[in-house]
Order: sequence, then structure tokens, then C-alpha cells
Amino acid sequence: MTGGRRGTGQLEAEVLRALRATDRPLTPSEVQARISGELAYNTVHTILKRLWDKGLVIRDAEGRRGAYLPAKDATEHAAQVMHEVLRRESDRAAVLRRFVIGLGPDDEEMLRRLLAG
Repeated sequence: MTGGRRGTGQLEAEVLRALRATDRPLTPSEVQARISGELAYNTVHTILKRLWDKGLVIRDAEGRRGAYLPAKDATEHAAQVMHEVLRRESDRAAVLRRFVIGLGPDDEEMLRRLLAG
């Protein structure tokens, strides 16, 4: 990324953060006003369409036409991404091992408690 431009993944993350920061559906114009930087309306609309195609946002069928909501909360989405990574890799044990090795002591203890039930 040069010249201060953000990649698609970063833009998608910003749009999802804006949607998750409120308890109501947002229109593309409202999302545009809430995210940092000067993005064109068409860019925001394209990002929302891509997120919808990926199943990460839903269109509000009950309220204003063209308003969007996140399909999942941030933790559910993060867990889904982690599961997708594991499904793609042939050596799941190696991926999990590297993940656990990278945990700090507090996260390691939390994982132990969660595994213990």
C-alpha cells in the first residue's frame, strides 16, 4: 500500500466496525460519514455489496431500503475466520501449535480454562 491507500480488506474492516458500532442498520451514506478518510459514496456502496456477497452483512428488510447490518458480531466473525484457516491447511496441528505458541500468558491461561470446560 502506497500513498496512504487502504487495501480492500482494511476498507471492509472499517465498514464492518462502523456497522457494529451502532444498534441500527446504516445506509451507505451513513457508513461513509462514520468511517475515516474521504471515500466516495460509490466506494462505500461497492464495499457493502462485497460484504453482502460474502455473507458478512445483511440488508435490512424491515426498515429503510438500502440499509445494512452486520450478519455476525465481531467475535463470531473472528472465530469463523479461524475455522476457515484451519479447514484450508493440511497440517492443522502445526497451525494450532504456532497459534498457541504465539499466545501471551493471559490468553494461554484463558484457553486452558475454556478447554477445561
